[in-house]
Amino acid sequence: MAVSEQPLVSVIIASYNHAPYIEAAIESVLNQSYPTVELLVVDDGSSDDSVERIQALQRRHGFDFRVQANQGLARTLNDCIARARGSLIAPFGSDDVMLPARLATQVAYLQGKPEVGICAGNIEQIDAAGAARPRRDRGREFRRLDFEAIFQGDQAGAPAPTLLFRREALERVGGFDPSIRLEDLLVELKITRAGYFIDVLPDVLARYRVHGTNTYKNRRFMIEAVMATYARFDDHPAYPEVCARFLNSMLLKCASDDKALARELLRQIPLRYWSAKTLRALGRLLFA
Repeated sequence: MAVSEQPLVSVIIASYNHAPYIEAAIESVLNQSYPTVELLVVDDGSSDDSVERIQALQRRHGFDFRVQANQGLARTLNDCIARARGSLIAPFGSDDVMLPARLATQVAYLQGKPEVGICAGNIEQIDAAGAARPRRDRGREFRRLDFEAIFQGDQAGAPAPTLLFRREALERVGGFDPSIRLEDLLVELKITRAGYFIDVLPDVLARYRVHGTNTYKNRRFMIEAVMATYARFDDHPAYPEVCARFLNSMLLKCASDDKALARELLRQIPLRYWSAKTLRALGRLLFA
């Protein structure tokens, strides 16, 4: 396929107080082997020196860069998508790193597969300094996810740093929802409920940076956001069980280091949904 015929990929980076990492994130997009990439970067009200770092790169490379007062990630993504020109959209974290062949691999895979609304891949973890962290698994094989697989957690999900969306799938579900601050899970559920699949390739496509301010480390925020997301699908027969399974998992994590939050979670889990995780958490609460 000639370069002129290859679909344009719009990569969107919303930057917020990630000054130590933002340059590596931007450079990883600029270094993609795929030739037709549009990069849009927005600083969403950072209080560190992110803007100065991005401006220095922007002067050299000429990508679209805007600065705004803080609006939140979902609203910023929607604004960028509205002015982006690509038929494929890749929101990308300002603290992560794309591997050079990431977009080329995903675009090639999506050819002739209109049923795939999101293409993803595997990740490797790096620390704050960019050094590789020990792998906790042996990688994952290809998997195709539908609504049931995501909602009920039957299979491993799609890593956020690798998500590549068809614009038509995003537009069909109205884009990202600013009322839910954990945007990925909700949009994946909406897109798969609309009939699309999420295909997760076995390839490692990005490096996920683990540092002190990763969103997943704010457990109360994660719990509130995930529960609010699940509540959008409370008509599903498995809704009570799905909520209880998630609460049990978070209960077990909190029982060791946030006992107050763990006790709150325990009160929210109906007795009929107690599991081995519930009992293990109780042990930690009582004896640890």
